[in-house]
Amino acid sequence: MSLPTEPVPPKATPLPPLPKEDPLTPAQWKTLLAITDACIPAVKPISVANTRTEIAATDTDYSTALSTLRELTPESDPDATVAAKEYLEDYASSNPAFKQELQRIFALYMPSSTRKELIMVLNVLNTRAGSFALTGYFTPISEQPVHIREAILRSWGSARLGTIRGLHRSLTVLSKQTWIKITPTLRRVLGVPRVPTGMIPGKGYDYEFIQFPPGDKPEVIETDVVVIGSGCGGAVCAKNLAEAGNRVLVVEKAYHWTPDHFPMSEADGWNHLFMNGAFISSDDTSTSIVAGQAWGGGGTVNWSASLQTQGYVRREWMERGLPFFTSAEFQESLDRVCGRMGVSAEYLEQNRTNAMLLEGARKLGYNHKAVPQNTGGAQHRCGHCTFGCGSCEKQGPVNSYLPDAARAGAKFIEGFHAERVVFKTIGGKKVATGVIGSWVSRDINGGVAGEPTTRRKVIIKAKRVIASAGTMQSPLLLLRSGLKNPQIGRNLYVHPVTLLGAIHQEEIKPWEGAILTSVVGEYENLDGRGHGAKLEATNMIPSSWLIWLDWKGGLQYKLDAARMKHMAGYISICKDRDTGRVYPDPVDGRVRFSYTPSKFDKKHIMQGLLALAKIQYVNGASEIFTAIPGVSVFKRDSGLPATGDGINDERFQAWLDEVQTTGFPRPESLFISAHQMGTCRMSKVEKEGVVDPTGKVWGTEGLYVADASVFPSASGVNPMVTNMAISDWISRGVADGLVSRALL
Repeated sequence: MSLPTEPVPPKATPLPPLPKEDPLTPAQWKTLLAITDACIPAVKPISVANTRTEIAATDTDYSTALSTLRELTPESDPDATVAAKEYLEDYASSNPAFKQELQRIFALYMPSSTRKELIMVLNVLNTRAGSFALTGYFTPISEQPVHIREAILRSWGSARLGTIRGLHRSLTVLSKQTWIKITPTLRRVLGVPRVPTGMIPGKGYDYEFIQFPPGDKPEVIETDVVVIGSGCGGAVCAKNLAEAGNRVLVVEKAYHWTPDHFPMSEADGWNHLFMNGAFISSDDTSTSIVAGQAWGGGGTVNWSASLQTQGYVRREWMERGLPFFTSAEFQESLDRVCGRMGVSAEYLEQNRTNAMLLEGARKLGYNHKAVPQNTGGAQHRCGHCTFGCGSCEKQGPVNSYLPDAARAGAKFIEGFHAERVVFKTIGGKKVATGVIGSWVSRDINGGVAGEPTTRRKVIIKAKRVIASAGTMQSPLLLLRSGLKNPQIGRNLYVHPVTLLGAIHQEEIKPWEGAILTSVVGEYENLDGRGHGAKLEATNMIPSSWLIWLDWKGGLQYKLDAARMKHMAGYISICKDRDTGRVYPDPVDGRVRFSYTPSKFDKKHIMQGLLALAKIQYVNGASEIFTAIPGVSVFKRDSGLPATGDGINDERFQAWLDEVQTTGFPRPESLFISAHQMGTCRMSKVEKEGVVDPTGKVWGTEGLYVADASVFPSASGVNPMVTNMAISDWISRGVADGLVSRALL
């Protein structure tokens, strides 16, 4: 009998080198790290602690913490006491990777204006007068013992000035997430496996990418169609146009990683697979956007949810003068893309988090259902898919449409930044004739951790140009190309999200099993016009979830985080009515956006949040908490049975009133978005949008947009299937147009 084998760890994915110029001075680093080490401090018993750098816990408190952590550490750990002590003694900057990750964020991802503001705060804290104004002490915070620093940080969270409360939020979230990404001590205590339990590595498609030799002059390529972006929209376009007999070239800014690199680690995955390292905040910092930037786009990092566009949304879009969305053709496109990806709910296995959502909804009489998955009929149990699917069961673009396109003759370039679309005036019309961009090769070892071997300007001549760079990047490409339509970049919808967590007596191990396999739709249409909130499970990778735990102090945060195996996490996700705008940073051209959830939309998010709390209550949660600053944690009376008195428990009702009364205080409340739509809106007339009903950019010929940016409004469901179906329709129209042109 063969013995079970240990899972093969994914291959390493080293990050690109840090910029040579340090974004902070030594004095600024000293202050920043003093703050982060107060947020995530080393904890030791008072008898041995260095009180300047370590939190000195009483012998009783330390013994209690150690005992609690030993009990939480997996039974399989050979020495739970050592694991618990190492976890308590860990502090933010103890690992050099912590400072390196912060340096990457400050130098590469943080908008220049935000960086200047934080640097100004660090400089002020380095002065006696500034220190007194912000901390109440003349001694700079970097010179204070850690318990004083911790107390200062705690006081900022309840400051009268909103700007100070916002500073507290920014610094604690930055400290928590950066530490969680890089620390091995937390994962050991939690028992989170490096790869999903039971994952069998899959074999991906062997892609070939065009390479260019060194040279000073631009490289010139000719093709029929160039598709800018390899995500859900671009991949569908590539397949359809290649299978129609056209020469197709797909260009992608990111690099392809074979499945034996997946799932990536938390330290690497955020940097390699997400736009701006998943560090994109709105101008007022109210909203944070998480958007994929990988080979395969968002389809490489999403959670497999495959929901078709609902009827009331289709009717809304039809009423905007776009009858295609209520036509049989649109339904055929929806069914075609679902069929290719093997979308089904038949083989689902609900993990505990999703099962509780469905069961709680049933007990309360809420509308609920299973969420189909694009897993080709496989019983996909990967809770780590947000960092790539190592089993290849998830049939996103990398495992479906892009291989189909390759087999039909499509060609690919990775590491290509599309700078602008090239136009030529023909017969008085602005005709797209190609793209100019820059190509950056891999390093000498075939990775991206070293200096690239080659950098080249590339000119791509094409009969048709399709922008499929996504809602955040397609409008920037159009603007860089000189287009002046004032609608470009406007009408940004983001499906804003807030979170609810619960703690149960039983072990949940929320990182196990498929991520999002259930949805509650009871509150999805609160205004009668399709606006409301859906209730879903969320990604429970530690660096995605534990940043939202309220920080009450260093030791308490570590104890709270260690209970993650007993937690379940959910989102109230809103079909937003009101919009924002995407635009280029005036300093470096990177994506920026202005967006603030409106009072109208926040009301719907709150309705969903309260419903999630009720669902967890009837499921017997011992504690329920939100991500709203200042709201207490509801703790069930231990004397009550698990189900209590339905949801009529007076203490629970009082807590719900507290949540609703507190609302979402500004500026410290934070909303998250994983869905972005609408910035190149499809419209019946030019003054109302960016593309016409065929996907062609108004005022041009030969230029199309095919991604979620063309949505007339928010889709109200996870947008992948809607995006792919619209792109299916647009690209088939482009193919027909090329055939007609050839016949002329």
